[in-house]
Amino acid sequence: MVQSLWDSSKAAEWQSGLEQLVYRSNIIGADRRVCNWGGGNTSSKTVVKDFRGRDVEVMFVKGSGSDLATMKAGNFTGLRMDDIRPLFERESMTDEEMVGYLAHCMIDAKHPRASIETLLHAFLPFKHVDHTHPDAIISLCCADNGRELAKAIFGDRFVWVPYVRPGFTLSKMIAQGVLDNPNAELVLMEKHGLVTWGDTSEACYAKTIAIISEAEAFIEARVEEANLFGGVKHEALAADVRRSIAAQVMPTIRGAVSDAKKMLLTFDDGADVLQFVGGRDAAELSQVGAACPDHLVHTKVVPLYIDWTPDADDVEGLKTSLKEGVAAYKEQYRAYFERNKNEGDVMFEAAPRVILIPGVGMINTGKSWAMAQVSGALYHRAIAVMRGSTALGRFVSLSENESYNVEYWPLELYKLTLAPPEAEFSRKVAFITGGAGGIGSETARRLVSEGAHVVLADLNLEGAQKVADEINAKYGEHRAIAVKMDVTKEEDIEAAYAETAIQFGGVDIIVNNAGLATSSPFDQTSLKEWNLNINVLGTGYFLVAREAFKLMKQQGIGGNMVFIGSKNSVYAGKNATAYSAAKALEAHLARCIAAEGGEFGIRVNTILPDAILQGSAIWNGSWRNERAAAYGIEPDQLEEYYRKRTTLLVNIFPKDIAEGVAFFASSKADKTTGCMLTIDGGVPAAFTR
Repeated sequence: MVQSLWDSSKAAEWQSGLEQLVYRSNIIGADRRVCNWGGGNTSSKTVVKDFRGRDVEVMFVKGSGSDLATMKAGNFTGLRMDDIRPLFERESMTDEEMVGYLAHCMIDAKHPRASIETLLHAFLPFKHVDHTHPDAIISLCCADNGRELAKAIFGDRFVWVPYVRPGFTLSKMIAQGVLDNPNAELVLMEKHGLVTWGDTSEACYAKTIAIISEAEAFIEARVEEANLFGGVKHEALAADVRRSIAAQVMPTIRGAVSDAKKMLLTFDDGADVLQFVGGRDAAELSQVGAACPDHLVHTKVVPLYIDWTPDADDVEGLKTSLKEGVAAYKEQYRAYFERNKNEGDVMFEAAPRVILIPGVGMINTGKSWAMAQVSGALYHRAIAVMRGSTALGRFVSLSENESYNVEYWPLELYKLTLAPPEAEFSRKVAFITGGAGGIGSETARRLVSEGAHVVLADLNLEGAQKVADEINAKYGEHRAIAVKMDVTKEEDIEAAYAETAIQFGGVDIIVNNAGLATSSPFDQTSLKEWNLNINVLGTGYFLVAREAFKLMKQQGIGGNMVFIGSKNSVYAGKNATAYSAAKALEAHLARCIAAEGGEFGIRVNTILPDAILQGSAIWNGSWRNERAAAYGIEPDQLEEYYRKRTTLLVNIFPKDIAEGVAFFASSKADKTTGCMLTIDGGVPAAFTR
């Protein structure tokens, strides 16, 4: 049940009307049962001084493309009420006319474009107005008998408006309905949401919560848990089993949905999801339509429901069903687009945003982890609405054409244009071994800076997590994750890739970078030392690449591997037989994989660095002393020694290697594979020949 989040002491910290509006909006958005991500809008009418010092009545309203939970003062638009009020006398107004007119009403041209529902707020004669999408209210508004039930709950205190797409007409209908009912305390928008108001910001918020609570109590008194969604048809599999199944099938799904543009995936097995997908009516209910117009751009009209009997031994059967299901969904979506398209419409990716699997859960797709999460969050709200509507009566939704006209509505699509442009590595997942070290961490920062999501794999989990935390603080939640992995252990590697699949759906780039180094004269090189180098630098690189190769083949959308070799891959290092031989193995292993990967669009290239001392666990250990001894110098002279032996007289840093990785992994190297790139300042003895 929703609860009031109003804190008088916090509210008192905000003095101006706009600050109070920000506070009210944030606490409304903080509870997604009250308002969807990105949806709803709030307003406050106040008096401000204009540029000439005159008192002017202004309405501040949520700007287009922002989210109530996180918006700040700069996300609101101020409009002069004297300019807006005369619009109520008009008979009609197109969306284009409305947008153009409102632009002239703004008190500051730097403010964001006003919300699609600005006139809804302006036409109501109240100082504070909230428009929200509460689960309980939409349950009522999406029930076939909702209007009748509303009378039982609210008596004559409500105004019911039939479904009309937001804009001038709906705004005028709402205002007229309120004017015609002196007892009105709320407006119920069919298949859409709630409007409430108050004389103060606190009173407005309190009314919103009170109305939702009344609807919740009415619905919960009629819910029969055992019969929800038709009762149980499929029990959920055990948590570890469904997670394992998801990890196995998500690369298959990712390949199937990424034919037009790559998608990232998320997995969700929340209790409400499992209850819904296991219900007898889920297959039919899920195809009725969206629970709220605001969902459509992020969830499409319907999800893909997979008709599969949960069975841990039938993962291959599930993969087949998923591939066939995605293909059929895309064909149906293309047909839907063709039936309803308007001149100039350009079709979105046809792939589903929401995939429901009985016994397992929900998988969501999006251009990023964050956007896949949004699709999932909105479908949680859809499940809550269907739960309420079916407890009251029959769940109904918009017609197909109404849904299309919201999904491809220019004013809704405008919000999507506010997102930052995609970059080179947007929609891509990079898996980096040795992620806690100098090269690994710098490579992660470089790839994330151009849109990638990264997995930092390292024995040093604490160090990898520190890098991930730093990246996420700068670039946003879940752009990087850390996993503990020993590259010599198959089970560790398999588990790390399974976690990658669960978190992001698959992998596009691997950077084989984990390393160590030892130094000793050849005749003093022990078998233990030899095996250590070969196990980590040879076998480890083989195992990491082999599992990635399998996963990339399963996805069927190509991939990139970049091996971090060494100058010693082509140069016989003194007192470094084991290390040099293992590094040579890496370089040739990469070429062998490149030869086999071409037909699958998998490119494999190698970078040969030298003397990367900064941020390196290798160079901060005995290796520094051993190499200095080999050259007859002191350890603190090593960096200068290496600089002077290069033809360019430069030192090499982790960021230099990161640039090389970014090149090989990018579209600039689309036609390059099996290549070795030296980034060593020019060591003549290591020139490839």
